[in-house]
Amino acid sequence: MKLLPRPARFALMATLDVALHARGRPVSSKQLAARHDLPPRRLETILQALVRAGILKSVRGPAGGYALARERRRLTVGEIVRVALGVEEETPDQAPPLLAAVLEPVIARAEEETLKRLDEVTLDDLHAHALALGFGERPDARGDFEI
Repeated sequence: MKLLPRPARFALMATLDVALHARGRPVSSKQLAARHDLPPRRLETILQALVRAGILKSVRGPAGGYALARERRRLTVGEIVRVALGVEEETPDQAPPLLAAVLEPVIARAEEETLKRLDEVTLDDLHAHALALGFGERPDARGDFEI
């Protein structure tokens, strides 16, 4: 069973991808989408929500794209998930009384506990784990140029 909806998973993936590939230059949504075999428009709504929340910043122009708006250690997984959950929220239908009175409070407590745990994990933690698994650009592959 998957507890996080797809938009939350895509938001985490996109933010981590930007952290792994920015290296002083923005990551275009086309590059990001191509790396994960997704249509660019699928990510655009999530990327824009992350910009509005101050997680990513948008850089315009021919070499534009997305970059982190804050340091990786200052961004938590919980914060990113909350932004994505806000993107997918729709106007809730009137829940049946049994669902509203009994099940929804239990589910809400479980969601809150999960988000608290996700707040303990930073983007820096994910970044380090991804690098250890061989994702992203390796620092030694960039060359050693000084001017």
